[in-house]
Amino acid sequence: YLEKDAARGNDTFVTFDEILKLAQDHEVDFILLGGDLFHENKPSRKTLYTCLELMRKYCMGDRPVQFEILSDQSVNFGFSKFPWVNYQDGNLNISTPVFSIHGNHDDPTGADALCALDILSCAGLLNHFGRSPSVEKIDISPVLLQKGKSKMALYGLGSIPDERLYRMFVNKQVTMLRPKEDGDSWFNLFVLHQNRSKHGATNYIPEQFLDDFIDLVIWGHEHECKISPTRNEQQLFYVSQPGSSVVTSLSPGEAVKKHVGLLRIKGKKMNLQKIPLQTVRPFYIEDIILADHPDIFNPDNPKVTQAIQAFCMEKVESMLDNSERERLGNPRQPEKPLIRLRVDYSGGFEPFSVVRFSQKYMDRVANPKDIIHFFRHREQKEKNEDEMNFGKLVCKPASEGTTLRVEDLVKQYFQTAEKKVQLSLLTERGMGEAVQEFVDKEEKDAIEELVKFQLEKTQRFLKERHIDGEEAKIDEEVCMDFLLLFEITVGKWERERVVEGFHGQNHWIAVSGANISVEMLDHSNNHHVRLHREAIEINRKEEAMRMNKIWLPVFKQKL
Repeated sequence: YLEKDAARGNDTFVTFDEILKLAQDHEVDFILLGGDLFHENKPSRKTLYTCLELMRKYCMGDRPVQFEILSDQSVNFGFSKFPWVNYQDGNLNISTPVFSIHGNHDDPTGADALCALDILSCAGLLNHFGRSPSVEKIDISPVLLQKGKSKMALYGLGSIPDERLYRMFVNKQVTMLRPKEDGDSWFNLFVLHQNRSKHGATNYIPEQFLDDFIDLVIWGHEHECKISPTRNEQQLFYVSQPGSSVVTSLSPGEAVKKHVGLLRIKGKKMNLQKIPLQTVRPFYIEDIILADHPDIFNPDNPKVTQAIQAFCMEKVESMLDNSERERLGNPRQPEKPLIRLRVDYSGGFEPFSVVRFSQKYMDRVANPKDIIHFFRHREQKEKNEDEMNFGKLVCKPASEGTTLRVEDLVKQYFQTAEKKVQLSLLTERGMGEAVQEFVDKEEKDAIEELVKFQLEKTQRFLKERHIDGEEAKIDEEVCMDFLLLFEITVGKWERERVVEGFHGQNHWIAVSGANISVEMLDHSNNHHVRLHREAIEINRKEEAMRMNKIWLPVFKQKL
């Protein structure tokens, strides 16, 4: 995370080193990760190299592995070219196996559905499990482990879009398979990577959706460290939320001390020991509501802005003093803390220059550019005058805690678009996911693959129904749908110019520069050329010319 940041670039590597060394010092049987080992879907060479270096340093050795795998490994690790646990590979010398599911940041993408964890798996340093081969029905088959008389059924489910998984749980499309023999003698542990907090009607996974035979749930994705197991009184299992190992967002949940857990299991009994991390960069956050200090701040006072700035400086200095007092003494702990001061300036106040304020702390804090965050709280209208409106008591920064997603932009566009530009063949959800992969995960072929898949699917459907006369209409609708997608995406980041060129009787498009709009044009051009060639191959010259007439004028008009 933030590997190019001068101050924070090595934070994740230092803490990952500490975690692996703790595992080695405690001689654990294996390491279990709850997803998002990588923050980027396509990690840099430096990140991959450092991760491989650390895992090779701490996870390989002569110490024998004390447990055995009883389940069918070709089912547990079926996606791998080496479908067996790494410590049983005769070419490897593994002392500490690592088992991990994928998260929403490092999930499989692209035509081959590969992710960064698959690279570590192929290198023999990690066992990637919890992948579902189907998006229509999920059967979670456990990895069955045994050490002495203790037996564990390790269930895993890699990150799936929350709304889709919610719907699958409601429709009874998620099944957790149980061992046939001695089903009640197994300690059942389930690790997943989903929203635990409710972000919308279906944008999370309620705990009551999970089976009640589970003994312990390791809940990934949420960043706040709540690693001590809490009991769900309805389902009668325990939930442990390890949280992130480093601070990635400057929010109150990240200010909670970071821990890893040492889980000991004997039969059906368990004990989880919290181990505080010593190398995490200190993080302090406070909130100020200016309206709560009428004796200090008067919005009508011409010098109120200077008073607010002086008050904020006093608060920042106080947090820096706390940081200095609470330093753990570990030489590898970063010296510069992370400081966040959220200022609610509702009530007629004006914010001061954050840039000028931050310059005073360039050498003292790790995040000088975003120490101060100004916001105005939202007041909810009272539905009933007789009831107390607790919404007024909750102050939530408008720009924190919420993230604008690409899928939401696509959905918002088509909700407000006119009927004549609505999608007819491509689905809104599929298009949103394709654009999200294109923008967030740099999957350059995501949109082209979507169009290709949907076109072939529609053609197969019509061939089964023997409707040949509709093919021309299908091609035209797919083209126009693709152009609508082009308009949504390129319209946001348009910076390049388009130069029209000619090659024989065919129209071509040449583009200068390299950014999103250029990549979009490349995809569109490739798709146009492919359809054009297909039309010529089946001797439909009129169709080919019609395709040219559709595409080129629209590109010239849009850009």
